Amino acid sequence: MGRKRLALTNNIEYLSVLDENDRLDVELEPDIPSETHLRMHKAALLGRRFDERMLDLQRQGRIGTFPPIKGQEASQIGAVAVLRDSDWLVPAFRETAAEIMRGRSMESVLLYYNGYNEGTIIPENQRDLPMAVPVASQILHAVGLGLAAKYRKTDEVVMTFLGDGATSEGDFHEGMNCAAVYQTPVVFICQNNQWAISVPLAKQTHSETIAQKAVAYGMPGIRIDGNDFLAVYSATTEAVDRARNGGGPTFIECVTYRVMIHTTADDPKKYRSEEEVELWKQKDPLLRYQKYLKSKNILTENELTALEETIKNEIQTAIDRGEKQMKELGDPLDMFDHLYAELPPHLLAQREELAGELDISDEEALHG
Repeated sequence: MGRKRLALTNNIEYLSVLDENDRLDVELEPDIPSETHLRMHKAALLGRRFDERMLDLQRQGRIGTFPPIKGQEASQIGAVAVLRDSDWLVPAFRETAAEIMRGRSMESVLLYYNGYNEGTIIPENQRDLPMAVPVASQILHAVGLGLAAKYRKTDEVVMTFLGDGATSEGDFHEGMNCAAVYQTPVVFICQNNQWAISVPLAKQTHSETIAQKAVAYGMPGIRIDGNDFLAVYSATTEAVDRARNGGGPTFIECVTYRVMIHTTADDPKKYRSEEEVELWKQKDPLLRYQKYLKSKNILTENELTALEETIKNEIQTAIDRGEKQMKELGDPLDMFDHLYAELPPHLLAQREELAGELDISDEEALHG
């Protein structure tokens, strides 16, 4: 009887290994092979340069609206680098660099942002789901995959990404609770980039951290410097190993920042200050990582220059291929495919009507 304080066993830690001032905690420095470092660096640099090029293409009217990832490369690349090919990636909508590292082609990204459904096709041997635009909807898909992996007794791990805004959605709480109750092998990566479009973090939650929400669901949670490749890699390695060995889910809050626009249809100057943006630009994860790699003699300035040229050519080749593909795609009749094994009568009639109109249009085009 009576009233007493309950002692919660869960404590939320904060992890930073390499800070924005290039200070390194050697005791926490992960043992990462040089080839893994170089693979992560190339993926991050490619993600950054492709992002910049896509912005140019969008402003030229050559692709539609898209969400830039600049400044969030460490949170993505440092996490997916830990996964095996047999694991699952379940992205939200701002994980382009992670998707490309996992094998998605840049051509498919360009197709998608030009409105072609072919841009969402995932090769059969690739265990990635298409990007999910409805906020937090992908979390339920990830937990479902985790349940399937546990039921089948495989060693697959599922990694899903979400933003700070997603933690205000019911799907987030349902997914977290289900994952913890059934101890599914799911790693939740929250990219806390401070802004859910124009809504700041302070208006998303009254909690001191997002990571502490893991406590309520009975799963490990940790807050890390999301601009620190080493911290992201370390925390994710621990979480993936736990999940693979039957230890259940983990929630990781990566503290980062969306230095660019939410999407190319956004004007962030209406709701945040340039001083805030400049402050976070000084914490650039890519520049910080490059300095670290050079200090470890893993990367030289000449190698970086050569890599920049290689990436530039890879991006241009992808753009050329993507634009060539677009000229060969786009049959309006495709909208009737992939929905039913047999089209119901009303859709069949609509398809035939559209086909007839297209034939007339083609004939009119031929004869002026």
